[in-house]
Amino acid sequence: MTQNEQKVLVANTAVDKLLEEGKIFDGMKIGLGTGSTAMPAVKRLAEHIQNGKVKDVKAVVTSFQTAVACQELGIPVYTLNDKIIGGQLDLAIDGADEVDDDCNCIKGGGAAHLREKLVEYNSKIFVVIGDSSKAVKTIGTQFRVPVEIIGDARVPVTQALNKLGADCVLREGVKKAGPVITDNGNMILDCHWESPINVAEMEDKINQIVGVVENGLFSKNKPIVFIAQDDGTVDIKNWH
Repeated sequence: MTQNEQKVLVANTAVDKLLEEGKIFDGMKIGLGTGSTAMPAVKRLAEHIQNGKVKDVKAVVTSFQTAVACQELGIPVYTLNDKIIGGQLDLAIDGADEVDDDCNCIKGGGAAHLREKLVEYNSKIFVVIGDSSKAVKTIGTQFRVPVEIIGDARVPVTQALNKLGADCVLREGVKKAGPVITDNGNMILDCHWESPINVAEMEDKINQIVGVVENGLFSKNKPIVFIAQDDGTVDIKNWH
């Protein structure tokens, strides 16, 4: 299967199984992620809403991209602050840039990891879906870890990240002159390590740096992970 076919397969498989096992249910509060794997999951959820298999779903989204998709598909969107949501979600589903054997993730290739972490760390159940290329043995040595920063702190934050062993590159825009600016008005430093990192420790150390808003290491709320394979099967880890 091609990578795009795997993305659709894993999205459909995950949403269907979550529905069958009662983890998607009428009246639920669900976080919906961002990116090329999350979008098929949003569409699959919308199909089940339209055919009446699940009703009264309330979504909290992680980006403008997902908000637009939900508006077009008829899924009502709220924020974590709305009284009907109350700061807590039943389930969140999203893609990832890398997932290791311990279900640690890198997210933020689309520069939405701050909102993704807000949603997914405030969810009772977190689900990650991905194609076969997303499964890795070590985190941080291949795909760069995004760190969202206050623009005025770029130089001291870079120096502090260097002391943690990271090589940092300011993310530049595509079809735009200058750096990427996130949905929150901040910049992104993409960080790489030569050797494997302790994901939980590094997540905390990076967030202790003054000027850092949030980083793309996800280790605190271990997800259920669905990974599609090129033979058309889907592996599931950490089902509970």
